[in-house]
Amino acid sequence: MSTEKRYYLDCHQTAFTSQVVSCQAAAGGWEVALTATCFYPEGGGQACDLGTLGGARVLSVRERGEDVIHLCDAPLEVGRTVEGTIDWPRRFDLMQQHTGEHILSGMIHQKYGYSNVGFHIGKEVMTVDFDGLIPQEELEELEKRANQAVWADLPVRGYYPSPEELEGLTYRSKKRLDWPVRIVEIPGVDRCACCGVHTARTGEVGLIKLLSMVKFHQGVRLELVCGGRAWDHARKIYGQNRQISQALSAKPLETAGAVQAMKEQLAAEKFRAVGLEKRVFQALAAERAGEDPALVFEPGLAPGSVRALAEALLERCPLAVVFSNAAGGHSFCLAGEPDRVRALGGAMSRALGARGGGKAGFFQGNVPKTEGEIRAFFAEMEKN
Repeated sequence: MSTEKRYYLDCHQTAFTSQVVSCQAAAGGWEVALTATCFYPEGGGQACDLGTLGGARVLSVRERGEDVIHLCDAPLEVGRTVEGTIDWPRRFDLMQQHTGEHILSGMIHQKYGYSNVGFHIGKEVMTVDFDGLIPQEELEELEKRANQAVWADLPVRGYYPSPEELEGLTYRSKKRLDWPVRIVEIPGVDRCACCGVHTARTGEVGLIKLLSMVKFHQGVRLELVCGGRAWDHARKIYGQNRQISQALSAKPLETAGAVQAMKEQLAAEKFRAVGLEKRVFQALAAERAGEDPALVFEPGLAPGSVRALAEALLERCPLAVVFSNAAGGHSFCLAGEPDRVRALGGAMSRALGARGGGKAGFFQGNVPKTEGEIRAFFAEMEKN
């Protein structure tokens, strides 16, 4: 006995009653078959519905032949009439994504002749793959046209044409299909073979927002969100932009220019700071001229500055040893005659746990030790 698939009759039906035909223990729960169901089984890139059935939680739904099998977390009595309830927010979200995908895929197929070769509705975003390249500059217009189809509130029709009707239909399909074939049609936008559940009208999709496009195999992969996901994405983006607007004292639509101006200002300040740092390092090197080794602890230096100070010292000292405090210890740079640097680096590795590397005459890395422990090591070396 095949299951009556009510999810194709009314995509908005969230509650129903049905009779339990069978219930068998299975891995992870009990497999329940009904005379009829509103639970959509996984298929065609769309996840299954979840919800409750006769008080039991429905963990997954799949097709087995002509039957729809519900994996439940508790057994249900065979012959009993049970009430089923669909997790509507989840179902509606999946319908919005899937219908949005049809709109976008139909328009891309019409304009470029490309086929949808794969799509996935993830937890946060949906990806759609096409077998051809789309110019980046045409994405905005494509998105606009897709949303115009949404705002037109067109009907979304799912039906099974007769063998004769199917023979005369042109429709999108990843492979050749034998009758019966379920067709999902949006007038003027798309006609596609599909077993999924969609909104009743395109207006229910609400909004389609393209997020990114990357090259994928011989074509492209588009990342997008529709409906509630698009609203949530816009909400988060607006929240982030509002914080930036307040931090930079810029109007919401002028934050990009304000950020660019700040970047340019920071670059100028960084250039100025590097120049000042170089002068400070040269003065410090002059003070330590002739020391062997020149052991210097200078707090707050970036790794590049640690090396720059070592290079400045090397111009006036045979061996430069620079340390600067870092997370979990100190960063360092040794600079001098290659054999001496190699020997000192080996001793620091053994005694202080120093880790690093570099070309001949330089050894740069980190030591997980305090300044006191490092100074004690060099004091002991001087004794020997």
